[in-house]
Amino acid sequence: MMKHTSRVRPADALARLAQNGRRRGFRMATLAAFFSVFALYVAWHEAHGPGAPRDDELPIMQAHADDTSQAGAAGTPAGAASDLVTRGEYLARAGDCVACHTTDKARPFAGGLPINTPFGTIVTPNITPDPDTGIGQWTDADFLRAMHEGVGKSGERLYPAFPYAEYTKVTDRDVLAIRAYLNTLTPIHYAPPSNSLKFPFNQRWLMVFWNMFNFTEGRFVPDPKQSAELNRGAYLVQGLAHCEECHTPRNFTQGLKTSSRFAGAVQAGWHAYNLTPDKNSGIGSWSDDELIAYLSTGAAPGRANAAGPMAEVVTDSTQYLTREDLGSIVTYLRSVPPINGGEARPRDQWGSPANDVTALRGTTIHGVNGAQLFIANCATCHNWTGQGAGASAPGAYPSLIHNTAVGASDANNLAMVILHGVTRTTKQADVLMPAFASQLTDDQVAAITNYVTKQFGNPQSTLTVDQVAKLRSQQ
Repeated sequence: MMKHTSRVRPADALARLAQNGRRRGFRMATLAAFFSVFALYVAWHEAHGPGAPRDDELPIMQAHADDTSQAGAAGTPAGAASDLVTRGEYLARAGDCVACHTTDKARPFAGGLPINTPFGTIVTPNITPDPDTGIGQWTDADFLRAMHEGVGKSGERLYPAFPYAEYTKVTDRDVLAIRAYLNTLTPIHYAPPSNSLKFPFNQRWLMVFWNMFNFTEGRFVPDPKQSAELNRGAYLVQGLAHCEECHTPRNFTQGLKTSSRFAGAVQAGWHAYNLTPDKNSGIGSWSDDELIAYLSTGAAPGRANAAGPMAEVVTDSTQYLTREDLGSIVTYLRSVPPINGGEARPRDQWGSPANDVTALRGTTIHGVNGAQLFIANCATCHNWTGQGAGASAPGAYPSLIHNTAVGASDANNLAMVILHGVTRTTKQADVLMPAFASQLTDDQVAAITNYVTKQFGNPQSTLTVDQVAKLRSQQ
């Protein structure tokens, strides 16, 4: 019997070999892809994992935690977390968070401060860790998004009275340190009043359009061509310290006018002066030591004495910064383009002593007389000559001669000081000038202001009674 044997045609054999080859190639490609992905993951983990060096940990970005004796009332937990909290407290001071988020000193960080804007009143929120009225239920991601993008926990757009346009430059590491510090605060159950904004400005979604013109999200990028000191100063000034918010004029949308950065602006009646290195209008004639002294104590004898919002900044914030950080801020400010505001000479280069007290003896005064009012209300502290008392001592009564408030091209700050007084507390001294708003009428305040500027300062800087009345209403 003949056995039947099947034969495979050469063409079929070749097809099978090709098919098997494709399968092996596919398996090898899959295996190679798996190992490539695994290798990429290992590389990513090494670059971004828990122990990896991060871009935001460059030396110029590291906050220099202040001495523990400067710490606030909140305690710090034991262990490594205490360093993070101490760092966060220092950074929160650099950002002056307490100034806006405190309306009652018995409730620090509980919010409630009304901020008047051309569009209505914005009330600051509670940022204590209270779970119901504060940020106790916020995640770190929520906090980062608010600081960096201006978006709240529920996705609501935040108003730029909260300076997220500057805070966006702060590194994740520093933002989370601030968050760690805020978590240690005593929770305060307090719900601040609601905002009072006109339509359509009470529609938060409209902030999308404001952001298109006034906000660029992104962290600070050091300039490799500049020193570490200048970069550190830029990081602080442009970010946490948000100096431009007061010292840069605003455009019609109330965003910052970037073409006039640090050229000075009026905020709630107070003139935040030019910080550019222009020698007449700005700080170009100040020495580094004078600028550091002003930021750390609120006083630079022969130059200026902090009052109003700047006195609060010194009290709550800049006096706690290290000399290294203050020096970095000064270095950066000297690098910005100078802007001349039209002043003929520096604000602190005006004035001469007065001798009106002699001329007034035996004279019958008719009407409102600035010299008489000055001697009756101001000379006890500032001397009838205007030269002050105590020279450069921490608690000195400042001279009105060579004084930036008196030599400015507008007399706003001088009138505001007369109306609302001065309160400034530093490690060196408690400075208090009483407010005269309840003792003097608008025409009397105008008369004293104009006498002081004419005698001790810029004689072209005067105020009308109506202007004083408007300043009186400012908070």
